Amino acid sequence: MEYYRKSVSDSLQEQQSSAKGLTSAEVQKRLEQDGYNEIKGRDRDPIWKLFLENFKDPMVVVLLIAAAVQIFMGHVMESLIIFLVLILNAVISVIQTRKAESSLAALQQMSAPEAKVLRDGAPRTVPARELVRGDIVILEAGDFVPADGRIIESGSLKINEGMLTGESEAVEKHTNTIDQEAPLGDRRNMAFSGSLVVYGRGVFLVTGTALTTEIGKIAELLESAEAKQTPLQRKLEAFSKQLGIAILILSVIIFGIQAGRVWLSDTNVDTTEAIFNALMFAVAVAVAAIPEALSSIVTIVLSVGTNKMAKQNAIIRKLPAVEALGSAGVICTDKTGTLTQNKMTVVDYYLPEGQKDQFKLEHHEWSPEARRLLHIAVLCNDSNINEEGKELGDPTEVALIAFSNSLDKDYREIRDNFPREAELPFDSERKLMSTLHTFGGQKKMITKGGPDVLFSVCSHVLIDEKEVPFTEELRERFIKVNEDFSNRALRVLAYAYKTVPNTTTQITLEDEKNLVLVGLTAMIDPPREAVYSAIAESKNAGIRTIMITGDHKTTAQAIGRDIGLMSKTDIAITGQELDAMSDTELDNKLEQIGVYARVSPENKIRIVRAWQRKGKITAMTGDGVNDAPALKQQISASRWAAGPMLPRTQLR
Repeated sequence: MEYYRKSVSDSLQEQQSSAKGLTSAEVQKRLEQDGYNEIKGRDRDPIWKLFLENFKDPMVVVLLIAAAVQIFMGHVMESLIIFLVLILNAVISVIQTRKAESSLAALQQMSAPEAKVLRDGAPRTVPARELVRGDIVILEAGDFVPADGRIIESGSLKINEGMLTGESEAVEKHTNTIDQEAPLGDRRNMAFSGSLVVYGRGVFLVTGTALTTEIGKIAELLESAEAKQTPLQRKLEAFSKQLGIAILILSVIIFGIQAGRVWLSDTNVDTTEAIFNALMFAVAVAVAAIPEALSSIVTIVLSVGTNKMAKQNAIIRKLPAVEALGSAGVICTDKTGTLTQNKMTVVDYYLPEGQKDQFKLEHHEWSPEARRLLHIAVLCNDSNINEEGKELGDPTEVALIAFSNSLDKDYREIRDNFPREAELPFDSERKLMSTLHTFGGQKKMITKGGPDVLFSVCSHVLIDEKEVPFTEELRERFIKVNEDFSNRALRVLAYAYKTVPNTTTQITLEDEKNLVLVGLTAMIDPPREAVYSAIAESKNAGIRTIMITGDHKTTAQAIGRDIGLMSKTDIAITGQELDAMSDTELDNKLEQIGVYARVSPENKIRIVRAWQRKGKITAMTGDGVNDAPALKQQISASRWAAGPMLPRTQLR
């Protein structure tokens, strides 16, 4: 049910609930009907079944037959050695399989332990597993969202949904109905289980629990996605079958020839003993022909490769991944945190007279406009960096104080010199934030926010220490610069101030008018430095790199072109455009598509399968929960990392 396209009242009616929540009796009834709000996977194969699976290999079958014959003939010790080796291999395999079955357990651990709900008209805290459809849940900063739901109240609510979308930027939530179809990352009136509230407060109506949540759907995809064998595993399996059949045929032929010679011989020999010797000889040939040391040799060779990869900062969990890495023809990679630094960074700015390189000068040489811009960026800001160096707050605001620190201007020193006296917190509807400070004995209200909004409330511009009228010519100049920044997929913030009477102790929304515009800053999550060379080396090696991201199409294209991932003929499509394509249409366009934006976990699996249909060994890399199904669908041993380019990726 697409609740993001329904109004709050329609959603409440659909769930037969109200803003006061459900009654305890109704909750119990729905618990019995739908079950608890927890992710449960299908029952795992018992250990005995995993153990017996190891004896299906043709070469193992030949060894078992040979060992059984030897026991029958009285050669017990040799058979026991064979059984011991086979049992040891099976035990090791079972242990490794159990260790690998951790994806679903990791998802289960992401569930919120408790939730604040309205029950019987009163707020109470309950175990999150007892939530049901129709519950009214209260969210505050620091809470994990315990279920999926429709936002019915939002007080500057911001939620980090990176575990689902792959994007670290918090999403501003609202209660408005979204009329058109929207990908998960654009459903701003919905809250999703497992995401984190980073700012504000809100209330939402539970519309999905357990496996009906988005994270529950990922769990189901993990259960259904097929783990592919590596080329090496496929070749060894085929070799084992062929060799096993050949050995059986050879043994039968040898026994037949030996037995024939006995029966056709005119010499007076003990026929029973001769047949027994012929059988033992055939068994000996079978045992000798099986390369018991093959797995050991392969393991040793792969271990050498593993050690070399470790020196390149690539951790390998399953040895066959080394061989699969050498066979990869396509790399499907996430953007945020993989190709980029996962850290918003100020990369450009604009001042009214177009001054450049102001912040490369000594502090005392900065223009008044540059100094004022930095002050507003740091002071009209709620983020912090604690003593351990941990960044706290919205990534955009953290980028501003990090920018100040990079200029050898400690943000804490600026805040100590100009303490905050009053504030108007950021609001997602007006898209502004204002604070009150005293500069040189004069109180000023400083404001930061979206350029379009701030331009509309400014009447003057600070130029050469003078407040000049914000003429249409100046407005067009600022609008053009803002558009240029946006075309480069940069996030833009504008800064302004207003002189107020020294008797002012509080500021109101009415004060956010007739402001003096100071300038703009532009920021982006920049690519990692090692990415440029990694993409070029992959291309030279004949490996195609594809970007699959939850970010917006414009931003993804800009990054793709910057790092050399997209050629002039490559195109970018969104998850919605991908959904509209048939498999045939996708196969025809696959070679042209360099970037997929705003994608879902289902989209990622489909892209990997499309490349596999073309016979390409496809590697998938990513560090988010939303990447897990595609990582499993790919060749199970090709989860790979190329040094600094993919720092948090692991090979299976």
